[in-house]
Amino acid sequence: MRLPDFEAWAIFACVVEHRSFSGAAAAIGVSKATVSKAIARLEAQLGTALFHRTSRRLTLTDSGTALAERAGRILAEAQAAEEAAIDSAKAPSGMVRIAAPITFGIRFVADAIADLLTEHPGIQIDLRLSDARVDIVADGYDIALRIADLPDSSLRARRLAPVQARVVAAPAYLAQHGTPRHPADLAHHACFLYANAIGAWQFRKADGEEAAVRPAGPLITDNGDAMMPALLAGLGIARLPDFIIDRELADGRLVEILADWSPMNIALHLLTPPSTLRPARVELVIDFLSQRFRNLCTRF
Repeated sequence: MRLPDFEAWAIFACVVEHRSFSGAAAAIGVSKATVSKAIARLEAQLGTALFHRTSRRLTLTDSGTALAERAGRILAEAQAAEEAAIDSAKAPSGMVRIAAPITFGIRFVADAIADLLTEHPGIQIDLRLSDARVDIVADGYDIALRIADLPDSSLRARRLAPVQARVVAAPAYLAQHGTPRHPADLAHHACFLYANAIGAWQFRKADGEEAAVRPAGPLITDNGDAMMPALLAGLGIARLPDFIIDRELADGRLVEILADWSPMNIALHLLTPPSTLRPARVELVIDFLSQRFRNLCTRF
């Protein structure tokens, strides 16, 4: 049996990542000639060119583009296997990259990370907060936390807990425009929308009745906190999770409407890349966050 040239595949993945032979050589710690020979060897084995080369620019061919993701996975799997073997002999340590939504990240993830670092001083965390839907694999994240109704994907998703969302408005808005009694009524009101979740709002009553409506309005944003000034000013209606609006509901600045209807399928998920091989430090952080937010989400 002829084994694949794993070294050449790994070097190809590094060239793709660093976008140059010299950059890959510096990152790996070998000569540029070694990188060039590995790429030539792989191209000869595959019978196709992987790069277009000029004196100023290096770009992937169609074949190179098609194989780049697989090469990256081969390298990632090998690195994960080595790290897992090393980690098994010592306390987990090293960097774990996490993506999380802004508001949830500030209010909950930051505190969790502080406790994690206290308990496990060998762990380092690179935490990035954004309400944009990041590409976990392409952007190199180990873990992503998302609050959503997740579509099918190749990512591995762990559903941690349901998140209670409510439809709310300021008393001033309802006094001027009336109170919706059915989800269909929202079509005639000004509604604020999440930029990364534009579409029909799905609802279900306790008796099983379901309804859907496509709201529209004057404000679209990718962050729930950014809706609050316009919401409190009485300019529209929003559908937001409890952890953003709990204080405003408690002091009466916001009022829940359609309380008999529950927004459907919203939950906190922990996502990881599709690989089943993960370093011990990543497994540790996954387990820590999973336990932390299973308990925390009972408050939502």
